Amino acid sequence: MLTTWIIFFGYGSLALGTPIPPTLQSPLRPASVPSYVLDYAPLVYLHSEDPYRPADIGSQVQNTRPEVDYTFIPGQYDLNNLDQLNLFGELYLTSKVDIITNPGWLKGVTPNSCGTTESAVTCAVITTDHGNGLVDAFYMYFYAYNWGGLVAQISSWNVGNHVGDWEHNMIRFQNGVPIAVWFSQHNNGQAFDYKALQKCGDRPIVYSANGSHANYAISGEHEHTIPNLNLPINGILMDFTDDGPLWDPITSAYFYSFDISTSTFTEYNSSYPTAWLNFLGHWGDKQYPDSDPREASNIFAGIEARYSDGPTGPIDKQLHRANVCPDNGNPCLIRETLTA
Repeated sequence: MLTTWIIFFGYGSLALGTPIPPTLQSPLRPASVPSYVLDYAPLVYLHSEDPYRPADIGSQVQNTRPEVDYTFIPGQYDLNNLDQLNLFGELYLTSKVDIITNPGWLKGVTPNSCGTTESAVTCAVITTDHGNGLVDAFYMYFYAYNWGGLVAQISSWNVGNHVGDWEHNMIRFQNGVPIAVWFSQHNNGQAFDYKALQKCGDRPIVYSANGSHANYAISGEHEHTIPNLNLPINGILMDFTDDGPLWDPITSAYFYSFDISTSTFTEYNSSYPTAWLNFLGHWGDKQYPDSDPREASNIFAGIEARYSDGPTGPIDKQLHRANVCPDNGNPCLIRETLTA
């Protein structure tokens, strides 16, 4: 088990973003969802210039086709039977059209004035009960496409793009009281004491980075070359966040519980599809070979792909984790002041 460290560093006072609209739509509470899971749910600022908004989870399946080693697997699949594809090995939901044409479905749905992605279920909320009043609530955010950004901000040095993008916040509760919040970012992320975060009422404010959708606790520039540390400087690998459209993920979400002992999901509403949560494959294309025309002009070929593998889904995000942070070899630092 990782040791949790508490650290005390930051960049002084931070200006809050634009005021949160008072018209946020109240979610219809599914039966049996703990009230605190909704009362403390994150609110997400999308980047103002990001063309790739949150996307409908089911539409991703309809706009892709299952492939293993670039070979099509025939059949009809949707969120109700997607887990049947696990029988075929390492599988990729591959775009039906060449993604360099930038098809419209990759762009997702911009939230309306109430923060809702209309006609699109763009989030899955999953609760994990550890016993003794300790509950984790995972807020899984889905985007149809991840734009990886630029190395050293050079326009021709674009790497790390992929079809499909799962990001998340996790809030740890003790007896219904929020303790700490995890922010997923690239290969790792950051954890904060709940009290340190900017909030609208009781709800933490999250900033989604332009293109990459990594989640941050403050707006601005984030240099993320070093795991566990995002510096507010212009560097090699940069994320950018600002107060763009406000997204209230729980207004367009499925809700589930996850049983640690059996590794099974149970829907809070019988109308929700559940089989897709057991899908072990990738929610996007397999990384293209270096010889593929889409990689031909990549000067980082063999080091970093321009188009990398699509991500795995919520089941692969350590829903059973012991600490607030996932167990990935990095120390679990719970920050008590806001940092980049």
